[in-house]
This record gives sequence, structure tokens and C-alpha cells, in this order.
Amino acid sequence: MSTYGSFPGSRPRRLRTTPVMRRMVAETRLHPADLVLPAFVREGISEPVAVGAMPGVYQHTRDTLKKAAVEAVEAGVSGIMLYGVPEEAKKDGLGTAGTDPDGILQVALRDVRAEVGDDLIVMSDLCLDEFTDHGHCGVLDDKGRVDNDATLERYAEMAQVQADAGAHVLGPSGMMDGQIGVVRDALDQTGHEDVAMLAYTAKYSSAFYGPFREAVGSSLRGDRKTYQQDPANSRESLRELALDLEEGADMVMVKPAGPYLDILAKVAAAVDVPVAAYQISGEYAMIEAAAERGWIDRDRAIMESLTGIKRAGAQMILTYWATEVARKL
Repeated sequence: MSTYGSFPGSRPRRLRTTPVMRRMVAETRLHPADLVLPAFVREGISEPVAVGAMPGVYQHTRDTLKKAAVEAVEAGVSGIMLYGVPEEAKKDGLGTAGTDPDGILQVALRDVRAEVGDDLIVMSDLCLDEFTDHGHCGVLDDKGRVDNDATLERYAEMAQVQADAGAHVLGPSGMMDGQIGVVRDALDQTGHEDVAMLAYTAKYSSAFYGPFREAVGSSLRGDRKTYQQDPANSRESLRELALDLEEGADMVMVKPAGPYLDILAKVAAAVDVPVAAYQISGEYAMIEAAAERGWIDRDRAIMESLTGIKRAGAQMILTYWATEVARKL
């Protein structure tokens, strides 16, 4: 640690005098390559459907999803994370639309890979919640509880069909114990050794997911507190981290991002694999809503929030502003 002189000789403001000076000495820089765009594709629609709680975000048709992927490539975004929204009648207790090779998510994965090839990292959410009629991330037992091990069998099936459909990266997001190891084995046993895994390592049971549930047409009954992490806990994240790495995670994630920057910093300091953070729907919606009312400067708030996430240690940021911000950068 350097020893600095006292005032008036030491004046930190000298390095803040002009925009160019501030840019030159900036410790944290956002880059388009840091960004991943989450995107929703909905079955059975002919025009995009606006997500009311997330201004500027849409449930895409297959065609508009392909357009969004091309725009992300042109802006320099690194990846796109896809979520499928099936027709309500196709939801059931096992989430079978999630393992149907012709289900909306698998079809969308094939569409996007055909459109952009390897110019964009095509990621797939590996979870059952969009496809179950109860809205939980797994299979329920006869008492209505999420059955961890029965769910893992479904995840193994999902991994195979998503990899077959062309996903470069799978994102197991259900917070089931052992999910990374089971998915890795399923991929390796079906000839998909090159498909990477982005582990949702520290995924908290957060109030900020609300708008997302509109975006995916969630049928959730109850809550997910028995499998997503308790917001009060910190050390638990490092235990989850150790397990995910032992089971074969290629990258790890903290979700949400903004309210959990302390967790993000701890994870980033502890690992030698890439670290991601997900700026989730509620974080997006709050900034958009406050900006709409003139309470904050929208562009500055977006950039400040993303810079804070990167400063805390994220190498990749999933954000609904990915393409917009990449263009500005």
C-alpha cells in the first residue's frame, strides 16, 4: 500500500478534472463483449407481445427472436440466453414441453443457431418452471414438495435435447442439489462434451423476480424458498460454489446482481473460472419506472448499475439492456 502525503500536497481531484482524464484513469471499463442478452420466445403468437412490467422487453415470435439475435451480434454482444414460453395447454406436472425436441425452446435454439452460427454464444435456460402447470422448477412429490432427485432425471433429459438443438452453453437454474454433476454426465454420455455449463451457483429467493414471471407466463403456486437461497445467507453461497466447481461447472453466476454485490465479490475472489451476474427483471423495471417518472437519469442509471456489477467482479453480465448498451459503448 502506498503512503500518500497530506493535504494540500495530496489532491485526488487532480485525476477528475476532465472527461478524458477520468476516462484514462478509470479502473473499471464496460465492453460489449461483457454482455449477454436474455430473451423470451413465445409459442403461438404472430406478433411480439410487450411485457407490461418491463418496458422495451417482449415475448418474441420465432422470427423476431432471430432478428434480436442478429442485432445483438451487430452490436458486439457476446451471448443470448433463451427462455421458452409454451402454450398454456402444453404445461403439465412434469414439464414435458421442456424435453420435447419440438418444444418452443428447442425450436428457438435451432432457429438462432441457424441464423447466427457461432457469431453469438447461444445459451439455454435449463429449468422446468416455464413448462410446469404448477410453476415450480422441478417435479412435485405426492405431498406437493419439489422432489430433488426426480427433478435431476428431468434435467438430464433437458440437457440432451437442448444440446441437440444447438446450445453452446446450458444454464441449469433450478438450484437442485447435484444438478451440475448430473447435467455434465448427461452431456458427456451423449457426445456433447463441448457444451459448456453456466451454473446458477448463488440464486437467491428474491422479490425482484416479479416482472420475469410475467415474461415467462409463470404458473407458480407458492414460492421457491425451499430450493433458492435465503437472502440472509452469505457463507452458503461459497458452499454452493465449491459443489458446483467440483461437479464440473465451467462458469458460475450470482443472481440477482445489484442486491448481492457482496456475494458477487466473494465468489469472484474465490474462483479461477469466469463469473457472471444476472441483472434481473426487477432491477431493470425499477430503473425504467423511475426514469419514466423523471426521478432519475435513465442512461446514467443504467451505466452506473452495470459498472457497479462489473466492479464487484462480474466478467459477464446478463442484462435486458445488453444490445442497447453495447451500441452505446
